[in-house]
Amino acid sequence: MNQAAGPVRGRAVAVRVPATSANLGPGFDTLGLALSVYDELVVTTLPGDGLEVVVTGEGADAVPRDASNLVVRAIAYAFESAGRRMPGLRLEARNVIPHGRGLGSSGAAVVSGLLAAKGLLQGDVELGPDTLLRLATELEGHPDNVAPALFGGLTIAWVDESGPQHKKLLVHRGVSPLVFVPESTMSTSVARSLQPLHVPREDAVFNVSRSALLIAALMQSPELLLAATEDKLHQNYRAQAMPQTDRLVRSLREGGFAGVVSGAGPSVLVLADGPGRRLEAAALAARATDTPWEALMLAVDFKGGTVRDVTEGST
Repeated sequence: MNQAAGPVRGRAVAVRVPATSANLGPGFDTLGLALSVYDELVVTTLPGDGLEVVVTGEGADAVPRDASNLVVRAIAYAFESAGRRMPGLRLEARNVIPHGRGLGSSGAAVVSGLLAAKGLLQGDVELGPDTLLRLATELEGHPDNVAPALFGGLTIAWVDESGPQHKKLLVHRGVSPLVFVPESTMSTSVARSLQPLHVPREDAVFNVSRSALLIAALMQSPELLLAATEDKLHQNYRAQAMPQTDRLVRSLREGGFAGVVSGAGPSVLVLADGPGRRLEAAALAARATDTPWEALMLAVDFKGGTVRDVTEGST
């Protein structure tokens, strides 16, 4: 492929991408929710093929500073897909989303890179929503985290013969997310390896019913969230690798709160049906466990990832 020149030197874009929680209990590999914790990024084009990576905040000591950086890889992937040569880049990342905790940090990195590429290629190549979702899914492997990171809100994601698809839904204003973040981490690949290839038919039917109910609970009837977040497909199988997470989820649910494993864990998401109930859940968690958990009182993010031109002298 003959690649045309990329963006002009000195162009800069600022990107902001929310954390996400996937599965939400029964919606395994399908449902995702964008949350009000954000990674931020400024990418500036440089002359030549140089690469400068500056990372502050979450994971700053471990994140690669070279071309293996996931954000850089996503930018390169988008440029290659668009048939454009990637210019030299200076990447300044401020990470806030916890790494390896089931809050979509890798999906956010992928989406950050793709949105940066979208901004840098603006006026030359248009990367529309469908293209962004396709590229993000190819990089991440599945769309349940990248869809809410891109589009915000509650998303249903699926893949058909045309590729990955999504539907964004509005969440009832009474739904109040609370996330408990532990000090420990969990590998998504390890968590997925603990699940069987086949499940009993009655468990599959159980999850279909609860997933359907969960959409209704999140959109219209938050009082149904406890029943709607029951799951038999993945959480019990992963419990052996996350005993503290399993203990907290069980304690919350026994107390009447809709607690679930966030993504692959080990963080715990509570979908409370009001701010007052959220405070009660935090108090219960403090009594129920001797393990330190950081309690994050969050909102649902409705915008998803954003990108804007911050080139000096631009309007």
